Amino acid sequence: MEISTQFIIHETDHWIVNHHMSSALPGYLVLGSRAHVHSLGDLPCDALMELGTLLATVQTILQLQMNPKWLYISRFGHDPGYSIHFHFIPVYHWVEELFWNDARYRFLNTLGSKETAQALTDGAELTLFVWREFGERSDPCAIKGPSVSQVIADLRKAFK
Repeated sequence: MEISTQFIIHETDHWIVNHHMSSALPGYLVLGSRAHVHSLGDLPCDALMELGTLLATVQTILQLQMNPKWLYISRFGHDPGYSIHFHFIPVYHWVEELFWNDARYRFLNTLGSKETAQALTDGAELTLFVWREFGERSDPCAIKGPSVSQVIADLRKAFK
């Protein structure tokens, strides 16, 4: 799949860092391989060596620039249209607050008090919330802070 240049933040010989093209959540990044492979074992050695440094760099820059409460780094999907890639999903305090205030997500955790539920909530539940509310909805949740385009511009500067 072709990544629109407006979303590209940083490029190397083997990898592209871009803002997730269908997410309205500022700072939701994807680190994707330029090699059209679906397995780490199929990547060229140089791409593998570069991967660790890039994972750490993306995490550091997101934490410093965006200050999320949580930052999830994951590999999902099996769509043959995409090369191997990793998601960087920032969960800001305000995103977690939206999650807890949305009654539709209470079915995920029905164990006692809100405090008990919060202690038991995991990244899968918050990731589901981010995907549904900032990616799949035609009218995503209102964001607090800079827009996606402003975040892209800021992160491009941070990567230089």
